[in-house]
Amino acid sequence: MTDTSVRIDGNRLTLPGGATVRFVRTLRLPETGTHPLPPGLGEFPVRRVSDYADSVPEAWRARGGVMLPVYLREAMWLSFAGTREPAALQVGVGKVCAVSGRPWSDRLSRDPQNYVVLPRQPWLDGINSGTGTVRQFVAVPLGMGATVEGQVTGEEVWGGVQLQAFTLGEAELARWREEERRRAERARRAPRSGGVFGAAAPLSAPPAPGAAPGYGGAPRARSAPAMGLGVGGSMRQEVYRDQRPLTDWAERPAGRVFVHLVTPPEWHRITGEAPPPSPVDRAAYTRAGLPWYDYYDQDAHDLAPTEPLQDVKPVGDWIGDDHEPWQPPAPHQVHPLGDAPGKPVQDGDW
Repeated sequence: MTDTSVRIDGNRLTLPGGATVRFVRTLRLPETGTHPLPPGLGEFPVRRVSDYADSVPEAWRARGGVMLPVYLREAMWLSFAGTREPAALQVGVGKVCAVSGRPWSDRLSRDPQNYVVLPRQPWLDGINSGTGTVRQFVAVPLGMGATVEGQVTGEEVWGGVQLQAFTLGEAELARWREEERRRAERARRAPRSGGVFGAAAPLSAPPAPGAAPGYGGAPRARSAPAMGLGVGGSMRQEVYRDQRPLTDWAERPAGRVFVHLVTPPEWHRITGEAPPPSPVDRAAYTRAGLPWYDYYDQDAHDLAPTEPLQDVKPVGDWIGDDHEPWQPPAPHQVHPLGDAPGKPVQDGDW
């Protein structure tokens, strides 16, 4: 089927209600210790699968969606800046929920919560595997068992990233829009001596971080020219609990998209485009004195991690550690943060 509510504009995906998602390249963290949010190093290029129907695998044509190129063990984070209306966004890694560790579902769940709330959650850097921490998204080929999908389900079938957006229900959305209209009206009438009064500016990703119990059996690989997401190091990032009643949200998703992860050689073969250069050396970044980040929202509450995601092992446990000695950022490099038109994306069967 074709779902015209999901659109692509440049490298940005726009989902129903105006929720926007960008895929951001970043520094890969060491797999030991807990670290600040790493910086953003530019967006991954994103292309529609349907624009390359003659050169993508048949299974990709059936699933539709978009694709982007990643290197082996390259890290990424998802930016949700620019959201206009509240949205509940499910994020899957190989059709395993990155928030709850449960199988992919077309329904929202609260126990455990299987989505992030926008715009409260400005970005997501990894799976919700610790208290106040996540483990970084790191690309790895299917077939090794190192993906989150392989470790949680025992199979590697899907790979990629899956996104599914829910808007507020009709009555709640109308109520929210009316409250926003009144807030905007109050802001326009407020005095302006010495500064701007009214609501604060919406959060946006900074220029540089943007930042089911086990299913049993040994991972059973299935060959595919695709990549999935495993995990790397731990960083300080909360996945926020939804403060709305579950009944505020629509029962069915308003839009979804399958994001295929492609190796650089496959990207060049499929699109004819040169892939981005390999990621920057993290030690060189730190030596240059460039920033890392620490985000805090005093009004939000962290979700507790669930058992399936706590047990996921980092990529290095599967394919070895290729890190050079770690050079942590100096304290002054860690910066505190916090307190559209386009082309339709074709969806398919997945």
